[in-house]
Amino acid sequence: MLKTVELYDFSHSLAGAYLSGWEYPWQALPGIKELILTLGPELGEEYTEVSPQVWVHKTAKVAPTAFLGGPCIIGAGTEVRHCAFIRGSALVGDGCVVGNSVELKNVILFDNVQVPHYNYVGDSILGYKSHMGAGSLTSNVKSDKTLVVVKDGAEQIPTGLKKMGAMLGDFVEVGCNSVLNPGTVIGRHTNIYPTSCVRGVVPEGSIWKTGGVVVKKV
Repeated sequence: MLKTVELYDFSHSLAGAYLSGWEYPWQALPGIKELILTLGPELGEEYTEVSPQVWVHKTAKVAPTAFLGGPCIIGAGTEVRHCAFIRGSALVGDGCVVGNSVELKNVILFDNVQVPHYNYVGDSILGYKSHMGAGSLTSNVKSDKTLVVVKDGAEQIPTGLKKMGAMLGDFVEVGCNSVLNPGTVIGRHTNIYPTSCVRGVVPEGSIWKTGGVVVKKV
């Protein structure tokens, strides 16, 4: 359950067609900037280019203290709250919440994603209706600075990337103050306990419990 098509419903993102062309979702990370620069000028009258290469839907709400770095797209009905820091290369879908003191960098957020409180999300893709609890983070660089490898049991898949955070499938729930280590992939409808340190591949429809114990949902 590592493949892009197994993690995401492509109909819930402007990036759907782009993502569908990649076997694994992390392969799409280097092209997010160019994707946004291609999509932005074609978005139509419902979007306003509020500053160079920053397109915001007219129904989105952006706090005056939020920083929107280009290129980025903010979708319909999305709320960007006080002191949010969007560093650039962020494609944020419809109906999302980007909360206070949240930092985004080189990410795709599908529709209805919530990162509402003190989250860092970098070099990551968050699927439809996924949610990161307060203080939960994606760690996107290994401490030894070597290239990220996705580990699925005994299988190891080289990504060729120095920076890769987490791939969250649709409907994933991440508990408060959890850390998702570089190369983490979480399958659809999976829950992560609060204060977890997560690494590797977590199967869909499961629960990551304290100590890294993984059980299937009943």
